[in-house]
Amino acid sequence: MTNTDAIEAAVFRRLLAHLDSRKDVQNIELMNLAGFCRNCLAKWYVEAAAETGEAVADEQARERIYGMPYSDWKAKYQQPASAEQLAAFKASQPD
Repeated sequence: MTNTDAIEAAVFRRLLAHLDSRKDVQNIELMNLAGFCRNCLAKWYVEAAAETGEAVADEQARERIYGMPYSDWKAKYQQPASAEQLAAFKASQPD
C-alpha cells in the first residue's frame, strides 16, 4: 500500500466514524445537502471491491458503512422523511 493509499484509508475510516457519531443525520438530509448518503458509500464500496476482483455483497457493504446490519440501523435510527425533505430530494433528481 502506498502512503497515499494509507492516508485515503485513514480518511475513509474517519468519515465512517464521523457518520457513526452523527446517527441523527438522516440519509435524505445527506442526499439533499451533499448528493450522497450512507447507502451511496455502500454501493461505492461494492463497486470498488469488484474493481479489485473481490466480491462483496450489498448487505456486507452496508454493514461496513453503518457499523451494524442495515435493518438494525433503520429500526433504531431512521426517521420518516418530511414532506419538505422529500420535495427537496425530488427537485434535486435529474429528469
